[in-house]
Amino acid sequence: MARKLKHSKIKNTGILFELLTRQITADVLAGKSTKSVKIVKKYFNENSELGKELQLYRLLLEKHYESENRASQLLDAVLESRQRLSNSKLRREKYNLIKEIKENYNASDFFNGRITNYRLLASVYNIFLVESTPIIFNPEAVIDSKFTILEHITSKKVSSKEAKEKVLKEYNKSDKDLRLLAYEILVDKFNQKYKTLNEAQKNLLKNYINNVSNTNSLRDFVDEEAQKLETELKVNLPKVTDQVTKIKLTEAINQISNLTRGKLVNEKQVLTLMRYYELVKELENVHKS
Repeated sequence: MARKLKHSKIKNTGILFELLTRQITADVLAGKSTKSVKIVKKYFNENSELGKELQLYRLLLEKHYESENRASQLLDAVLESRQRLSNSKLRREKYNLIKEIKENYNASDFFNGRITNYRLLASVYNIFLVESTPIIFNPEAVIDSKFTILEHITSKKVSSKEAKEKVLKEYNKSDKDLRLLAYEILVDKFNQKYKTLNEAQKNLLKNYINNVSNTNSLRDFVDEEAQKLETELKVNLPKVTDQVTKIKLTEAINQISNLTRGKLVNEKQVLTLMRYYELVKELENVHKS
């Protein structure tokens, strides 16, 4: 009987590498020392099985062909290479890698990091699993995974998020001096563009950047800030004399609960929170004048 094909996020080589590189970025932006660099070098080097499997993931993620035939040939070649990897070594390396991650980070926060191309990475994991075990899996699920990969390889579309992540990966490959120079330029440009932001708005952006891989902390922060804003707006409401403004402010207060919805904080919620901060700032300026 065919077994159900089940993806494991914690065992997905591509996802593990993605979460580690994001953790490096979060630590650097927060000014913290990061152990993720050593972990990446230790487990994803060219001599490790994890490093070799990661290269196969990258081939399927980064190669793009217009020809469906070439895409299919690439997939076949990658699967053939995957068969030559040692499953016993991979299991041992993954076990030690996950153990080391749990020793250095909060596992719940670390593995809850958002993955933009989750479906694609899951599909690669699934077909690698099929090729590396004698177990017979549900054919429909196997075909779905293969088509997801082939559609990606033949697709010409590149989302803005993927483009940003590619730039970030290239940045991480640069030498230390170049990264520091780029970071200083980025900070100068940021300060120039957002010099009108108040402390609350700057704190929100700082938390959003620093918690890129810590979704629980970001969710808690936004929930707490939404509650504070609701209280501030309610305090300001009786001071508003214009009836039209009062109606709009009341509606804004009623809508603030949307900021606390969902397990993950999305960019729209962050932008909305920034606008609420701006609203409070405007109300305070009006009352002062």
